[in-house]
Amino acid sequence: MSGELFPRSRSEVGPGAVLVPDWLDVERQRELVAACREWARPPAGMRTVRTPGGGVMTARQVCLGWHWLPYRYSATVDDGDGAPVKPFPPELGELAREAVAAAYGEPAAAEYDVALINFYDGDARMGMHQDKEERSTAPVVSLSLGDTCVFRFGNPDSRSRPYTDLELRSGDLFVFGGPSRLAYHGVPRVLPGTAPDRLDLTGRLNLTLRVTGLDHP
Repeated sequence: MSGELFPRSRSEVGPGAVLVPDWLDVERQRELVAACREWARPPAGMRTVRTPGGGVMTARQVCLGWHWLPYRYSATVDDGDGAPVKPFPPELGELAREAVAAAYGEPAAAEYDVALINFYDGDARMGMHQDKEERSTAPVVSLSLGDTCVFRFGNPDSRSRPYTDLELRSGDLFVFGGPSRLAYHGVPRVLPGTAPDRLDLTGRLNLTLRVTGLDHP
């Protein structure tokens, strides 16, 4: 955000959890938004996620590399059109390696192989949860595009306090691994109308890049 009295700086939110503000410049954000629009098209396009208990996630999702559904991975969109999941683009793997290096000062040791892309409109949110379907303990890379959100980052033991609420804005990078790899986290609120004008995006996109540790069939 321009015109701030004190520019935002890199910060450690928890052990192994690092926020790098404004990591993506606007042109790179625009490229990712355009790519997300293509990835969201069917087959294996963006869909509404339903939990086994009958709940419905308010954020919609499309996956690349592996298809995530509560609470496992599949090579096909088992809770959608049944199509094979779209491949994980090499450029996202390179982006993940750059992101880990920016957060930790050294490149990722593992090859990233899955992207979960969530779209939030102004009313969407995400409850506190862990990213624990992966066999790998490699850090999770989270990239924000569009509207600012309130991101709640907690602890590995429970959904309750202690947790930290912070703003994730368009272009921000958040990486969590090590002792914070299984920390509960969620999005209690999106701030509509806060996306940069040049993105031509209404709502928020979040790209979550992970290492599954799984072998493709």
